[in-house]
Amino acid sequence: MKTKTSRTHSPNRRKFISAGLIGLAGGLPSTAKAAEGAKTKSKSKIQGINPPDAPSADVGYTPGILAEGQRLVFISGQGPRDFNANMETQFRQTFERLKLILEKAGGTMANIVILRAYFVHFSRDLPVYRKVRKEFLVKPYPASTAVGVTELAPEGNQIEIEAVAVL
Repeated sequence: MKTKTSRTHSPNRRKFISAGLIGLAGGLPSTAKAAEGAKTKSKSKIQGINPPDAPSADVGYTPGILAEGQRLVFISGQGPRDFNANMETQFRQTFERLKLILEKAGGTMANIVILRAYFVHFSRDLPVYRKVRKEFLVKPYPASTAVGVTELAPEGNQIEIEAVAVL
């Protein structure tokens, strides 16, 4: 006969798990200062890593991010409200959705440490994405990946962006 055991989740255990997840994401917790001008509602500390031999893909990107915080927010892929709008509007709508989710979690766009963007029409949409993302993000810009795909859900969607934030 199996017996139920009760687990308590102490704050120290949570800190340990958070630190481990951050370590797995490519950095160890540090006492780095938050980005200049980045106002967050949390205690996160985010620092850009820009080694000379690993340049960013374009202005508005950071090769690596060292992040420390108490909580992680994983945002599922988001797309626009209106699939028939022009691509610039679709990207703005998508970033607005990311922003709403972060605000609900107690953070801001400055808390994003990584973005992954998926495009059905990669070469057409990448320049527009790069333009619009700079309106929503601050230095240090999140570590980022952009990928061309053949299709996205739901039907008719041409772009999708997912994010991880540290609060």
